Amino acid sequence: MEHISQLGANVRETTALPDILVISRSFLPKETVLSEYIYSRCLQDPERVIVLAASCSGDKVFDQTQKFPIYRWPSPRNWSFLHPLFNLIYSFVLAIKLYFRYHYRYIEWGHGYEFPSLLLLSYFLPIRFFIYLHGNDIVCGLRNPLWRSLFKLTLKRAEGIVCNSSFTKDYLSTKLRLKTPTHVINPSVRAEKFTQLANPSNLSELRADVRQMYNIPETAIVILSVGQLVKNKSFNRVIDNLPLLLTIGVDVHYIICGQGPCEAELKSLAQRLRVDQRVHFAADVSDRELAGYYAACDIFAMLNLLDTQTRNIEGFGIVYLEASYFGKPVIASRLGSVIDTIHHEENGILVNPKSGYEVFQAFTRLCQDQALREKLGRKGKELAQRKTFHRSLYRLEEL
Repeated sequence: MEHISQLGANVRETTALPDILVISRSFLPKETVLSEYIYSRCLQDPERVIVLAASCSGDKVFDQTQKFPIYRWPSPRNWSFLHPLFNLIYSFVLAIKLYFRYHYRYIEWGHGYEFPSLLLLSYFLPIRFFIYLHGNDIVCGLRNPLWRSLFKLTLKRAEGIVCNSSFTKDYLSTKLRLKTPTHVINPSVRAEKFTQLANPSNLSELRADVRQMYNIPETAIVILSVGQLVKNKSFNRVIDNLPLLLTIGVDVHYIICGQGPCEAELKSLAQRLRVDQRVHFAADVSDRELAGYYAACDIFAMLNLLDTQTRNIEGFGIVYLEASYFGKPVIASRLGSVIDTIHHEENGILVNPKSGYEVFQAFTRLCQDQALREKLGRKGKELAQRKTFHRSLYRLEEL
């Protein structure tokens, strides 16, 4: 990582100077879905990008190992309510300083948050820009009439808009009528995130370790869910099906990775249904640990409902993609961005989460049919390895 005080130093002596400034409020080593998305994008064209992001724990060591320059602005450790203001001011000022060093031609703004900084930069600098949208950042941009008008102006001035799913793109089009070219580039799974994938024997060991940790026999069927323990994730609907599966002779266990306000309620439900010895709460796990949980499961299930109360928009569920990458069949709700990742009867089964019959039938089929699980898992792994490269945004100019 280069400190901002070093911006007066000599320009890096390279044959092709970077011409794209990627700006993001969140970047690795901070583990978030947004960080992974932006980092994966940068790895596609390391010779072209410069990164400007908020600081985080462990960033100095991480930044020194990267193939592209990374600059960080400070984040206040306390008073988190000041973070948006810090992000807005620092991203604007430092982007201008970096322009006089690199003379970049493009900005890729990694999200819809703090967009007024991007809008100002588009007037101050002779650059073109792309803006990425993920879901909740659209909701934030529409929160009041003034903010909405500024947000719409920013999107109109953009060279292009990048949405992380077709659902996000459709949601945007229903809220704002824009002529700006809009592209869908789904997140992809970075194999390096799960270093254990390099050695299949490691995965076998991790699978055995996780099952042993919860006293789960190797012959048992393990269902896995990963996410924050909130109502709209519907973990309770999976728990509801466990007694039914046990009744038809399926030796089943359920592991939940995540924490949240509904944890006590879910534990109480498991006790009432007398399956508390088969429902295992793993709390939050790191990416490295998560590989073992994906390896240990036979079925991945998330039965999300639309969140109409908090107005949260889940633009893309990366956990579905990760489960597919590990060759696991998925049971998911037939809604939102899920259909970008899970293709019905190809790599998983899509259901109406409110239909108890559909949900139970899906669990029954996959629990009792190993050949079907393997077939869907193989196709899921194949689909998860496909990706769209961000350099396609510049294809017309290159032509």
